[in-house]
Amino acid sequence: MKISEVIEVARPVDQVWELFQDVPQLARCLPGADLTEDKGDGKYAGKVSAKLGPMTATFEGEATITSDAEARTGSVTGRGADRQSGSMGQVKMQYGLESTGSGTKINVDADVILSGAAAQFGRTGLIKEMSNRLISEFVKCLDAKLAAKSPQEAAVVEAPDVKGISLFFSALATTIAGFFKRLVGRRQAS
Repeated sequence: MKISEVIEVARPVDQVWELFQDVPQLARCLPGADLTEDKGDGKYAGKVSAKLGPMTATFEGEATITSDAEARTGSVTGRGADRQSGSMGQVKMQYGLESTGSGTKINVDADVILSGAAAQFGRTGLIKEMSNRLISEFVKCLDAKLAAKSPQEAAVVEAPDVKGISLFFSALATTIAGFFKRLVGRRQAS
């Protein structure tokens, strides 16, 4: 599944870039993420928990993070497995920061591959809805960290968990609304 997002924050690009280089702090802004080990050379071990409708998956694995300070770009390549369901997940993500008149624009392009039981939710649109919700929580957390008055204050800011059942019903409502829009569109075209 391809995911492309543009995120805007009302903070200077240098300040946002500095936070993006502090991987443990940035990881705290990703709902359900837990960084468990810094293995050096841009490699990190951790886990990401997600509630996908009736299923909870905890993907444990490793990610490699690279960045180019001059271009203000970076990449994340990771993979993990959920032992309980036998699901596997991979992500390849590219990001870039650019200054705008009022802050920073963050461009994100990711390719997410799921296999096993978790893959069925990618077909229902639940993964896209979950992605939208996670990005929303990430941006709120990012803003709060950047607005903190001290490093100690910033260190305690973290994203809340996204609840699976509300996410499931939100995705279901989005799917039903999309169905009716397509149905009405077909009838109007006839």
